[in-house]
Amino acid sequence: MPKINGNEIRPGNVLEHNGGLWAAVKVDHVKPGKGGAFAQVEMRNLRNGSKLNERFRSADKVERVRLEQKDQQFLYEDDGMLVVMDTETYEQVQLPAELLGERRPFLQDGMMIVVEYHEEEALNASLPQKVTCKVAETEPVVKGQTAANSFKPAVLDNGVKITVPPFVGQDEDIVVNTETMEYVERA
Repeated sequence: MPKINGNEIRPGNVLEHNGGLWAAVKVDHVKPGKGGAFAQVEMRNLRNGSKLNERFRSADKVERVRLEQKDQQFLYEDDGMLVVMDTETYEQVQLPAELLGERRPFLQDGMMIVVEYHEEEALNASLPQKVTCKVAETEPVVKGQTAANSFKPAVLDNGVKITVPPFVGQDEDIVVNTETMEYVERA
């Protein structure tokens, strides 16, 4: 595996550190008035989700791990396990539903997801950035209400609560950003 200097760590990098696999979430480069510069890195463990703050000097070497990304199609859920199919080999694999975290409700039948593997172990899964959902309930549209910075609460058909502009009504299809969990546009 390639080793990189401590000052080359970027958010999203996967590092092997203290015997575990860690994803760099936030990286701040600090140059104190006295002493050498360092990178303050906030990391999340890919296996158990724990967080760690670590300092890396530019002379420190860390191992950067490359994860294999595979496009897989979601088929169904069974006892907290997601059954996905590899689109190239048609092999079916079971993954724990916790891989998606709070984005789990946006997963729809037949949806293509990207699963990241490290030596046959699934560590992370990501949904498409935008998905279409139906508004299950929201307040009725009020005539004359301006759209300037006024949002109203809404519940989607998958149970997720978000805020939508005042012109969006019940039973309308909208596009939601799965990373920020925010309204994007009408579908």
